[in-house]
Amino acid sequence: MSLRFWFASMLLATGGLAHAQQAILVKRADGARTPLMVYQPARAPGCPPVALLSPGAGGDQNGLRYLGEALSADGWLAIVIGHRESGMAPLKRDIRQSHGIRGGVAELVGDASAYRARFMDITAARAWAQSSCPAPFIALLGHSMGARTVLMEAGARNKLGLHADGGFDAYVALSPAGPDSVFPPQAERGIKAPMLMITGTRDNGLDGDYRWRTQAFDALPASGCNRLAIVDGATHMNFAGGGFARKAKEAVVPLVEQWLDGLRMHQCLPAPRMAGVSVTTK
Repeated sequence: MSLRFWFASMLLATGGLAHAQQAILVKRADGARTPLMVYQPARAPGCPPVALLSPGAGGDQNGLRYLGEALSADGWLAIVIGHRESGMAPLKRDIRQSHGIRGGVAELVGDASAYRARFMDITAARAWAQSSCPAPFIALLGHSMGARTVLMEAGARNKLGLHADGGFDAYVALSPAGPDSVFPPQAERGIKAPMLMITGTRDNGLDGDYRWRTQAFDALPASGCNRLAIVDGATHMNFAGGGFARKAKEAVVPLVEQWLDGLRMHQCLPAPRMAGVSVTTK
């Protein structure tokens, strides 16, 4: 993959110059300000459920727009978080220093300080969302490095000595990471909250193909509603909304919405049936 093509994909994935419903800045614990893109719910009889979305390395608050818009149409207050310490500028720096995309990405996703900043961003976004109307249900979703962040927030063991606040009602990991330099084997076995993981047959990672990613699901306990979906032909950047992402987006949105809406009703609803999508629930 050429550097030019990769950065073009990142631009598509972050939504380019598209406008979110509302752009705001919130102060986090260390005094820095975290940028958020807020998608207000289309209907809000009472306090709406909240979905916080964490983009991948190099992404920002303009990313995951397709998912933010879909969740807001489904009645969620959806907030995409801009993680400045692991955004495009730090990623470019690490790529230069590592003399390549692969080494640069590996450097950033293995940076403990970047995750600590992400945890503070998430805490600040959650506090803002709760400040005016306490949500009855809060979910954390993430893609790529955002999925790694989701796993840590959910309680996955890691080799970086990191411990997040957690406490979300449900978690969604798009392109989860398997065992690697950050996560030991069976890192997810202690996760108690329900988890939805989604990958694709062309969703390659630093340490393997999509089957490496499914090891994170294999380690989850059988809680009754932990779920893995595999989208045939979907690439890594498709889940961020980049590239030819229509099929991936058309799968992700109903998978996420039906699973989360079921959990809100204290049910584990069956996954929607879609051609080219395999689903396992345990």
